[in-house]
Amino acid sequence: METKVAIIKDINKDIEYLKEAADIIYNGGVVAFPTETVYGLGANALNDEAVEKIFNAKGRPQDNPLIVHVSSKNINNLVKDVPEIAQKLINRFWPGPLTIILNKKEIIPNRTSANLDTIGIRMPNDKIALKLIELSGCPIAAPSANISGRPSPTEVERCVEDLCGRIDYILGGERSNVGVESTIVDCTVDPPMVLRPGGVTLEMLQEVCEDIKIDKAIQGKPDKNLKPKAPGMKYRHYAPKAKLKIIKGNKQKTIEKINEIVQNYIENQKEVAILSTDELCSYFNKGKVISLGSEKNLYDVARNLFESLRECDDLNVDIILCQAFDEKGVGLAIMNRLNKAAGFDILEV
Repeated sequence: METKVAIIKDINKDIEYLKEAADIIYNGGVVAFPTETVYGLGANALNDEAVEKIFNAKGRPQDNPLIVHVSSKNINNLVKDVPEIAQKLINRFWPGPLTIILNKKEIIPNRTSANLDTIGIRMPNDKIALKLIELSGCPIAAPSANISGRPSPTEVERCVEDLCGRIDYILGGERSNVGVESTIVDCTVDPPMVLRPGGVTLEMLQEVCEDIKIDKAIQGKPDKNLKPKAPGMKYRHYAPKAKLKIIKGNKQKTIEKINEIVQNYIENQKEVAILSTDELCSYFNKGKVISLGSEKNLYDVARNLFESLRECDDLNVDIILCQAFDEKGVGLAIMNRLNKAAGFDILEV
């Protein structure tokens, strides 16, 4: 399959690219496109055969539900009802990195929802994404635009790397600003439950509804029999090619343990990468050191996380060591992605 790649620098001047991509979506094709979280791989959410192409292009497990992207806060045509708390969250956080799970109407195919009676819906905060949905004339089902299991792409070059020759069209824009996938809140239960942390933090959600809690299923290694209600709950995700190990402890012990492990690997002729913050990078003088950003701004760390994992792949290292982060605010999302990428391989020191 030949994949067309088009870069959108100005929506008005480059509108023809968007119209081409929208026509492909409308006619059952698959298009990668930018959002503020990560790049998405989109198809008509209401077209069973088009959605199947997403699963095939990514190699995605069939029981992993997709998120439906819309360009309007009015979603009554897609879901049976919008509870009061869901409407409050929509009013506060849409457009933005928040997905809300609701009971779906029959218009949404079972393939899109992975045979669940519920569906996750969000309105992205990205001009290109919103215009694409609008021009397509349909809601767009879109997981991240990468081979399943790999680090999600936050730059168009990574979409090309993974999906060129597998899909119809790749739309490029700016680098994704949030850098981790949307927060997912299940509003079909009372109280609502966070099924995936993201750029909208638990603390922000609790300003709207103090009863919102984190689902315990996402805080540990998932059960193999889990029927996932949201993307990313069951399978190993976001993983680089090299083995990733997380080192968790106070700063001094973390530094000492990472240096010790690096030395051992180097003695065994292994290439090692270290993911760390600006504040700690200077303490590591062996291995390939990559800064994730400052510990004073974890939003920067989140924004850089997936691209840094991809950079480790580019360096062809054998092992990646990463410091742990405090699981507060967006740090909860960072650690969720790191835990998944590492297969919960965490060394506490």
